[in-house]
Amino acid sequence: AGMGIGLMFWSVAEPIYHYAGPSPMFGAEPGTPEAAQAAFATTYFHWGLHPWGIYALVSVGLAFFAYNRGLPLTIRSVFYPLLGDRIYGFWGNVIDILSVLATLFGLATSLGLGVQQVAAGLNYLFDTPTTTTFQVILIAIIHGFATMSVVAGLDGGVKRLSEWNIYLAGALMLFIIVFGPTVFIFGAFTQNLGYYIQQLPRMSLWAETFRTSDWQAGWTVFYWGWWISWSPFVGMFIARVSKGRTVREMILGVMLLPTLLSFVWMSAFGGSAIWLQSTGVADIAAAVNADVATALFAMLENFPFTAVSSFIGICLVVFFFVTSSDSGSLVVDHLTSGGKLDSPVPQRIFWAVMEGVVAAVLLIGGGLSALQTASIATGLPFAIVLLLMIYSLGKGFGEELYHLAVEEVKEIVRRTEQEERGVPALVPGAAAMPAADD
Repeated sequence: AGMGIGLMFWSVAEPIYHYAGPSPMFGAEPGTPEAAQAAFATTYFHWGLHPWGIYALVSVGLAFFAYNRGLPLTIRSVFYPLLGDRIYGFWGNVIDILSVLATLFGLATSLGLGVQQVAAGLNYLFDTPTTTTFQVILIAIIHGFATMSVVAGLDGGVKRLSEWNIYLAGALMLFIIVFGPTVFIFGAFTQNLGYYIQQLPRMSLWAETFRTSDWQAGWTVFYWGWWISWSPFVGMFIARVSKGRTVREMILGVMLLPTLLSFVWMSAFGGSAIWLQSTGVADIAAAVNADVATALFAMLENFPFTAVSSFIGICLVVFFFVTSSDSGSLVVDHLTSGGKLDSPVPQRIFWAVMEGVVAAVLLIGGGLSALQTASIATGLPFAIVLLLMIYSLGKGFGEELYHLAVEEVKEIVRRTEQEERGVPALVPGAAAMPAADD
């Protein structure tokens, strides 16, 4: 749910955007093979290790302090090494309020993008309107399903819908790979992955310092704000399902597998779009420039079973919309109830409705630009919280290692004393020999 709507919305549009207007960092001419390579490197950069690194930070911090230290599963708990019991007071409330605001507006951005794409798909299939009023009506209808899922809870609603999402998304991606330029897709994935790794340090440190351009502000800054605003939500969700995992398992599992899956998805959809554009089969760039929400459906027009695949695409966006909304509502509800897992149902419904209201207001107020601005406005200030979280989590790990070292020294001293008295030291975990009368 965390990335689903974005992957559906941008998987075709973003590579085409960068192919037609590459990042100034690469200096490639638009529409050339060099521009295609730069387009995928930039797309991978925005959807790869960086966002999942942010999610890994929050999820590991939440899980460590909740399961190892016995603190509530809330963002404020990660700051216990810095604030101590003051996390239950004013500063803890400030941290959780910032988390709630970031989550609400980050979700609103995704839900707004999702409903624009649903409206575009319905217009393509059934010639329905794409007006703002119609999009607000769609938000209300889809949010009704999301609210029912919220009432059903994590296992009853969210889990089941997420499983359907996986099957549908896998089927659509397999369809694109089989009926699309299969060899080109696999070749693009391999080459793009290598180029991404090669260019990763350069892209990470590039700040557009020596040129006057708003490219980075319009793309990278927006994405970083969006991912940061999603971090309380996604981090909380990952932490809730990660009890019993080691820190290493969590970091590797959160950062590597989702990143590779995102790259495969982008290579299938974005690769097909660039292949269609570069070979002259279709002008996907024109569709993207006309309405970015129609990019996916403009690409699917060039494959067999267009109506079926487009309908599946609409269903996927709706399901991602619902799972994003209901799981986000559960997380916000969890934060505002002090970490309780069994909060009242009316409270869950309230937050589900609030998410829909925020998304609708932003759509009415300014469309795509308002959605992007909202995620930046709430996400980037939360970056300060994340920077402090890094320090606090490091301090918590240091304290944990110190206590483990102290216990290990105590155990060594105990064994040494036993050996000096002639008492055989037990292997850790071994049972003592029974007494004679036993």
